[in-house]
Amino acid sequence: MLDATTRSGGTATATPPATATELVSATPFPGTGPLTGAARPGPSDPDRSLTSRRLAARCTGALLSPWSRLSLLLVLLAAAASGVLLFEPQRLLADGWPPELGGTAAALVFAVAYGLCTVAFVPRPLLNLAAGALFGSQLGVGAALGGTVLGAGLAFGLGRFLGQDALRPLLRGRWLKAADGQLSRHGFRSMMVARLFPGVPFWAANYCAAVSRMGWLPFLLATALGSVPNTAAYVVAGARASAPTSPAFLIAMGFIAVPALVGTVVAWRKRHHLRAVR
Repeated sequence: MLDATTRSGGTATATPPATATELVSATPFPGTGPLTGAARPGPSDPDRSLTSRRLAARCTGALLSPWSRLSLLLVLLAAAASGVLLFEPQRLLADGWPPELGGTAAALVFAVAYGLCTVAFVPRPLLNLAAGALFGSQLGVGAALGGTVLGAGLAFGLGRFLGQDALRPLLRGRWLKAADGQLSRHGFRSMMVARLFPGVPFWAANYCAAVSRMGWLPFLLATALGSVPNTAAYVVAGARASAPTSPAFLIAMGFIAVPALVGTVVAWRKRHHLRAVR
């Protein structure tokens, strides 16, 4: 290409073509600036960190949502029930306690196993009879009561932290609202009645109290005091099962039968009230 002619009248000169190296250096590469080759600005580290935190918060919120926790509770209870079916705790009545454990240590181990079994829906009368047959009246009562309070506390804690938030919005029926109000306002008295008189399953009372607004201390105290008569009666009956005509066994059976009869009479007299609530 011819350049402009100088004013001095010189001849036109041709500008030499640009070399390949100059053309390549002038062409910007992807991700670089137009001429200097500097990197284009991408997502900064603070932006990436913020995105990671948001993703972690969403995952944590999904895992800790009320329905996720309720699902975890159901899985734990199903696993516990399956473990009990495999273990068959009723074998304690037939085979006895392992011989390498004895005395107070054995009673403590039994109390822990008792509590775990009640969370897994094992009937307490069976466990109370086993406590009496294995440890006698005095040590058996202590082990059974300790296991009762431990199992109630475990069930209450699981229901409170894993199930309350998901189940409370479902309390719409009149019966459910009445039970929730009774346990929330008169928790100690209501739990004492539930423990003294049979009819309400142990596990059902635990989880109903957990869903309500009942406090920890009234629940545990009412469980410990209200469970003494029935638990002691079954333990003594288990300890004296070899002598069914002995006075101790007969008195224990009377303490078992009388609360059941009283509970039946009270439920019969309150049937009209229950129909009105329905």
